[in-house]
Amino acid sequence: MGRWALIALLAIPLLACLVAAPAALADADPASDFLLTQPAFVPPDGGIPAADAAQLQATLAAAKARGYEIRVALIPTNYDMGSVGVLFKQPRRYARFLGQELIFVYHGRVLVAMPNGYAVVNKGKPVPAAQAIVDKLPAPGSNGHSIATGATAAVAELAGAAGVVVAAPKPATSGSGSAHWLLIGIVVLVVLLGAAAAVVLRKRRGASVAL
Repeated sequence: MGRWALIALLAIPLLACLVAAPAALADADPASDFLLTQPAFVPPDGGIPAADAAQLQATLAAAKARGYEIRVALIPTNYDMGSVGVLFKQPRRYARFLGQELIFVYHGRVLVAMPNGYAVVNKGKPVPAAQAIVDKLPAPGSNGHSIATGATAAVAELAGAAGVVVAAPKPATSGSGSAHWLLIGIVVLVVLLGAAAAVVLRKRRGASVAL
């Protein structure tokens, strides 16, 4: 075997490793795959209502149309982080990691929403001013609905601080549903009380007539 043929043969495994390395990095966590081309990572098994996910997407699109682009990763559980689950409930560390994974394709802002809080990076680096804004927001908790609506509100706050006004989040479907049932319960209670009062009044009238 000639020297150049031997060099070529030895180079093949090295080239294969170099080609596979970026793919391996990109597969370290699901969010990095989605956010390369999509504005939001919404885990399909995160218990996030479709209406809340659509609201987040609409808010991101409205902000981008007005000149403020940001991509969002919703992380309700450590199962949504693939091989980097050790960073769960460490939104700042994970945001830096995620931003660095995206930087070869996407060079903008990233917002991470976890049950215990939010984190913002730009080009993989912390943004103190933006971080201060989201630090003032209440932690969304582990509920998929609250994480999605919380992230939507965070996007609106960040965009507003940059001079870009987007529509305030509308009341979520689940919340309005709860209010709806509460209202029905109150109405039923009032009707029952009214019926009971009518019965008591009728008995009293009957007693007075008998007298």
